[in-house]
Amino acid sequence: MRSDNIKKGIAHTPHRGLLMAAGVSRKNMEAPFIGIASSFTDLIPGHAGMRDLERQIEKGVHSGGGQSFIFGVPAICDGIAMGHNGMRYSLPSRDLIADCVETVAQGHQLDGLVLLTNCDKITPAMLIAAMRLDIPCIVVTAGPMLEGESRCERLTMIKGSFEAVGKFRNGEIDQTRLLELEEESCPTIGSCQGMYTANTMACLTEVMGMSLPLCATSAAVSSKKRRIAFESGIQIVNLVQNNIKPSDIIDKETLENAIIADLALGGSTNSIMHLLAIANAGNIELKIDDFDKWGKIVHQILKLDPAANPTMTEFHNGGGVPALMKNLIDANIGVKDKKTVCGLTTFEISKNAFVNKDLIKTYDYPVTTKPGLGILYGNIAPDGCVTKISGIDESCYEFEGVARCFDCEEDAMSALENDRINDGDVIVIRYEGPKGGPGMREMLAPTSLLVGKGLGKTVALITDGRFSGGTRGICIGHVCPEAANGGNIALIKDGDKIKIDINSRSVNLLVSEEILNERRKNLKPFELKCKSGYLSKYARTVQDASHGAIV
Repeated sequence: MRSDNIKKGIAHTPHRGLLMAAGVSRKNMEAPFIGIASSFTDLIPGHAGMRDLERQIEKGVHSGGGQSFIFGVPAICDGIAMGHNGMRYSLPSRDLIADCVETVAQGHQLDGLVLLTNCDKITPAMLIAAMRLDIPCIVVTAGPMLEGESRCERLTMIKGSFEAVGKFRNGEIDQTRLLELEEESCPTIGSCQGMYTANTMACLTEVMGMSLPLCATSAAVSSKKRRIAFESGIQIVNLVQNNIKPSDIIDKETLENAIIADLALGGSTNSIMHLLAIANAGNIELKIDDFDKWGKIVHQILKLDPAANPTMTEFHNGGGVPALMKNLIDANIGVKDKKTVCGLTTFEISKNAFVNKDLIKTYDYPVTTKPGLGILYGNIAPDGCVTKISGIDESCYEFEGVARCFDCEEDAMSALENDRINDGDVIVIRYEGPKGGPGMREMLAPTSLLVGKGLGKTVALITDGRFSGGTRGICIGHVCPEAANGGNIALIKDGDKIKIDINSRSVNLLVSEEILNERRKNLKPFELKCKSGYLSKYARTVQDASHGAIV
């Protein structure tokens, strides 16, 4: 075992003495040393219930014959960080968390890890760490929250709070109703209720075989989640004893399974960036063009909040990830049979899955023949950009409008709040990319305000920043190259016409190349916004979104 490096032989007497001081018995010196990397924090509803899950995992590890050690990692709630300077730290925290997990596991020569996670950047960070370390690992995602209700109106975090702000400012609801929605939209612990980034990444983790079946959709408050945590503790010891590592489970085919599932369930645009980063950590060749390739094949067969009314609760009750995969496997479109941490293969898990076909459609009768996500190219984004097709009304697939340019999110929000945005406008928010932001902030506040004010079908938004998984409307993000790197998005001027065509996967500035070249001559060199601290280091080393925003 790896842990023999700190516990075997006379020379390691001091190491054993320190381990005994931490409570390890002499008998358990012989057991596999299992780290439980926990992102518990009282700050985040998706993580506030992890103390109980830590106990269940710990019981499972010891029942399986291992010795557990809990250690903590940072976590940021994108919802709380949204709309202010704190959001600059969200994406950079992904690499910080991966570094933390790697450092603790290597520093103490742990034999295996249970990665207890839940929200947007934490889950991909855990997977990046697992790929880097390549020691036996299993992921436990802490589960979604239940949906809220007020006056017989069903609520989710996005519709009950972010979009409610737009309705209030538009005069559709009064302050009393706004406060009611605020109080009832998030009634339990757990990740937010829809197919936002947290739940998208939980589902893709299960698709990739790194968590136990139904882990992604089991509610945070359910006893099933507690049992999955316990069983994951037992299973990690089996993985260590059989030396089954992440590289035995995740390869190019596994990642392509995740892409197929992501497109079929209409996941978050952030998932593209995270899958690219996970691939990079495992030295697996994966490019943004792979998403485009599968996007021309895969139909969307599931539609959840925020694009529709069903939530993760219905998805779980309808069969969850195994049901989704069963319909995709039956369609014979390219899903591969892969090994998983539970000991069964992808096909074996899905073979006898229950499928509610009213919710999870068959491939021959999909929600839409369009994929959930799309990669767009054009002179605004020569290296590609991303949109959530599942969140766009089909009547808006072809959109031509007039540019309204803003060099930060705050200026765009001010224009929206003061009714300076009109039908037919294309809001351009730039210098918000990984380097330019720095940190590539999410634009949930402006996109939710657009929908709340009734502009979701008449105004588009383009940014080199990114979007929450809860975003819907004509929204295009991850524009590459970003403005800070001299991308064409920096050359757009107020009044320019922009054409978006979802069907042809294109986004173009209707300005001649000659004019763009002339504008480029006058473009001032970008200066980093942060001169010191973590964000300065991040901005100096981060790559663009089309490469996963890796550092």
